[in-house]
Amino acid sequence: MSGKVVLPGGEKVPALGIGTWMMGERAAARKDETESVRLGVELGLRLVDTAEMYGEGACESFLGDALAGLRDKVFLVSKVYPHNASRAGVVAACERSLKRLKTDQLDLYLLHWRGGVPLAETIIGFEHLKSQGKIRHWGVSNFDTDDMLELWDTPGGDACAVNQVLYNLTRRGPEFDLLPWLEENEVPLMAYSPIEQGRIKTAGVLAEIAAKHGVRPFQVALAWALRSSNNIVIPKASRPEHMRENAGARDIKLDADDLAALDKAFPPPTRKRSLEML
Repeated sequence: MSGKVVLPGGEKVPALGIGTWMMGERAAARKDETESVRLGVELGLRLVDTAEMYGEGACESFLGDALAGLRDKVFLVSKVYPHNASRAGVVAACERSLKRLKTDQLDLYLLHWRGGVPLAETIIGFEHLKSQGKIRHWGVSNFDTDDMLELWDTPGGDACAVNQVLYNLTRRGPEFDLLPWLEENEVPLMAYSPIEQGRIKTAGVLAEIAAKHGVRPFQVALAWALRSSNNIVIPKASRPEHMRENAGARDIKLDADDLAALDKAFPPPTRKRSLEML
């Protein structure tokens, strides 16, 4: 693993970034969360993901403060609600996100999930934002294979830079057809909730592999998600010590025996499963 993932067009971004879902919503946690995000950037986890949905803007506002003085070091990602994804609505929503994030440009702007607005309208809105310099790239989130096929059949849809989906050891459904399609079309997968929000079973195989490598079980789960050069992984860490552990996952080299043991404990899909969301 090189530590970088190549976007369509050739730009390289960190394979391991920072997720922020549910951050910025509790005043008591703000100090730890701020320190954690800033430490993550310092440690090289320089892709930061958020959304207007998170705390109805509270997370974006939190990051606007937490990233003070660090904006130029970060590849910043946000997402638009489906009901705001009309041609004009996406432009207005982006302006609100930029204001909360205290920046004049997003590096990547995603449609959070499919809604009732035709994809063609959303694409026009995204491309307008690009032409105005408000965003650098656009992509999608929670799109299954049929959604990606529809996107590719829509004029301009093949400019999509990323598809962000729920993917971890216990949610391997995308491996059946979505991941192969993304790899074939050179669209990176961005894995959210890569340790299932801390709910992945750490006893058993994960604990054994962690002991073998002298690391923690959740770090093994992250290393597994990072095993493909097409995967961007965005775990959340609300405390600095957790952020250090996340960063350490980059140095874990899982061997063939490790991967086989994980496949046995967390079997890959043998049939199509509908894409899951959290």
